[in-house]
Amino acid sequence: MPFVPPDNRTYRRMAAVVRPVLFAITRRDWHGQENIPATGGFIAAANHVTNLDPLTFAHFLYDNSRAPKILAKASLFTVPVLGGILRRTEMIPVQRNTASAASSLSAAIEALERGECVAVFPEGTLTRDPDLWPMVGKTGVARLALTTRAPVVPIAQWGAHRILGRYKKLLKPFPPKKVTVVAGPPVDLSDLYDRPQDSATLREATDRVMDAVTRLLEEIRAEQAPAVRFDMRAAGKSVPSAGVAGDGPVATDADGAADAQGPAATEGPVGTDGPTATDGPTATDGPTEGAS
Repeated sequence: MPFVPPDNRTYRRMAAVVRPVLFAITRRDWHGQENIPATGGFIAAANHVTNLDPLTFAHFLYDNSRAPKILAKASLFTVPVLGGILRRTEMIPVQRNTASAASSLSAAIEALERGECVAVFPEGTLTRDPDLWPMVGKTGVARLALTTRAPVVPIAQWGAHRILGRYKKLLKPFPPKKVTVVAGPPVDLSDLYDRPQDSATLREATDRVMDAVTRLLEEIRAEQAPAVRFDMRAAGKSVPSAGVAGDGPVATDADGAADAQGPAATEGPVGTDGPTATDGPTATDGPTEGAS
């Protein structure tokens, strides 16, 4: 696919600065580019291991001629310099746990209708799985996909955590680290389009997306993911990971009380369910780095 730079001037300028840095510190192992739509709006959904993921994720998409609009937590838009960059590159702010969460969905829908690539991390934060496998996804990606019927392309990436570990502040850029990014074929959600967007439908769609991402990551790591997926909102409770066991989508609603209240009661469209560009380090270094 020939490279087509975005119309946004600030986006092009930032890419001109960031891409050479990523070329210097990563050894790119990219696959599945044929699954990225050449035109039209689509949702790119990826796993989230380190705060460096948004850059490697965007690099993969940008160099395949799709400049992504990444959903980022709203607080980042108030950070000096960074906030200005996010606004000028037209990233989409996510208001977590507020009545304004609906605006995030509206902005993402508008971007998709313009034919943009909207990039999301369905887990909504860095994975808490001790071995860095994808967690239970939040249903924002399902709301967006079922509302717009835009294709959802699952993307798995692995290796950026060797440059910046989960919860870490210290970069280890040299020697350059291998970063593998694989895009899979769009997730088939067509049978869910005409169903009510209730908790069961949203959970099924979300699980299909997370199962597809997990299968791609299994191929990258040449390992099998755990039979149950870590569920952060259920205080560490795990739920069956259908994609790993090959049993089909998870039937249970494992998003806890928020989803049990219905599709829009407490869990904003993408807000609490949406991805973040960076979550920042926690007070401690957190769990082990897991497999590498």
